Amino acid sequence: MPDSSPLIQSMRAAVAAAPADVPLRLHLAHLLLDAGRADEAVAEAAVALQHAPADAQARELMVRAMGLAPSPAAPPAREGTGFDWKAAEEQVGDAVPPRFVETPARVDGQDDAGDTAAWDVEEPGALRLADVGGMHEVKDRLEAAFLAPLRNPELRKLYGKSLRGGLLLYGPPGCGKTFIARAVAGELGASFLSVSVNDVLDMWIGNSERNMHEIFETARRQAPCVVFLDELDALGAKRSRTAHSGMRNAVAQLLTELDGIDSTANEGVFVLAATNVPWDVDNALRRPGRLDRTILVLPPDGPAREAILRYHLRDRPIEGVDLGKLVKVTDGLSGADLAHLCESAAERALLDSARTGSVRMIGMKDLLTAAKDVVPSAEPWFASARNVAMFANEGGTYDDLVAYLKKRRML
Repeated sequence: MPDSSPLIQSMRAAVAAAPADVPLRLHLAHLLLDAGRADEAVAEAAVALQHAPADAQARELMVRAMGLAPSPAAPPAREGTGFDWKAAEEQVGDAVPPRFVETPARVDGQDDAGDTAAWDVEEPGALRLADVGGMHEVKDRLEAAFLAPLRNPELRKLYGKSLRGGLLLYGPPGCGKTFIARAVAGELGASFLSVSVNDVLDMWIGNSERNMHEIFETARRQAPCVVFLDELDALGAKRSRTAHSGMRNAVAQLLTELDGIDSTANEGVFVLAATNVPWDVDNALRRPGRLDRTILVLPPDGPAREAILRYHLRDRPIEGVDLGKLVKVTDGLSGADLAHLCESAAERALLDSARTGSVRMIGMKDLLTAAKDVVPSAEPWFASARNVAMFANEGGTYDDLVAYLKKRRML
């Protein structure tokens, strides 16, 4: 509906030209509130709080627009009446510690998310891609799409290769997407900041967007830093299917952070994301310049399975284990399945030792029996992915998935 007030129309045009100008936006909100348009004033105040979360005027205006009365001040304590609790507390303070630790009151859900310490930024680790067993195709694609341009700035400049945009890892659960992301951070010598939906979503208006902004601001201060967006389908779900406006706003804020304020804002910030269902991710997130490079992470191949089995058996008492045979019978199992297999085999040997009273080693029989009992956890994922590959592969987005399904005769 068009604005009836020419002044409000002019102010809207000015705010559109300078969206980050908080005083200008608050002036517009005041005009809207005076005109009886409280809902629109709330919306403008919420945007102002995204840009300036600590702005007292914006918070006061939000309270007024929502029709909330300010909290009344506590009446002053009456002196000289009753028992002197303060004096008594001072007398026993050294002997009796305080039973509760009080935290300062928070206004409208405001917390300490703006503090860098609120986000768990890991220091550069020793993990490298060489520590990831097998998966040579994944490593080659990571090298071509991400690592080689970073290691060769002169060649990058010669060929005009841009470093804008991020990398999306997708595939069945339990196949090592997070492990690979940590290895990439190690290759870059960068800090690692893992982000999940619980780190971002907040019940208060504007706080989810503020959390998203603070996460990226923390990464910019800690650069070089890898921001790992875990379960991207939850953080960046398709807005057309999202009923809650707060979730849609969080996705919009993520798009803004990926673009950066200017061409150098995200210098040294490398964005990696992982999801099991890339077809549920908002299309705008996969636009060129954002998460525009995609790598399919499949169940581990033979060399990778051998490395995973060695890792999970390294500290357990084993004898006579034929890893070559074990690798063959575990084809199709994910990394998580292989870890469960080793745990189940160890459990069999432990229970047998407890029954007989004689400690025995974990043998090949235990491992093969456990392998028969493990159901590949990736099968339901491939059942869903098959439909996507057949009917929703617009523009060849999932050609690598189609090739794998044909190779495995699932398509």
